[in-house]
Amino acid sequence: MAPYINAKPAQLSGGQMQRVGIARAVSMSPEVLLFDEPTSALDPEMVDGVLDSMRALAHTGLTMILVTHEMAFARDISDHVVFMDQGVIAEEGTAEQIFENPQEERTKTFLKRYLNRV
Repeated sequence: MAPYINAKPAQLSGGQMQRVGIARAVSMSPEVLLFDEPTSALDPEMVDGVLDSMRALAHTGLTMILVTHEMAFARDISDHVVFMDQGVIAEEGTAEQIFENPQEERTKTFLKRYLNRV
């Protein structure tokens, strides 16, 4: 992002703006970062850049609470997963438990639809 240090927001893509927002948040040395669908409004070609930035943060050990429909990403970086349905916790456990061996029918249905795996 260094080449864009003097750029105005209107000169940045959605993905670039998201990465700048993440960098700003991290610069404050938070204990926890909250993300609410950080890729939902992005052009599909910009999603990977934002996910790569978040993946790098996850590898530093920073605690992140993430609301996402990016199931493969959630599976890959999560220590703990909470699957919610209609605002209620339907199932929770490790990423392996939820993605590889879900117990609740609602979780199985959702994952089958989004991962084509269960």
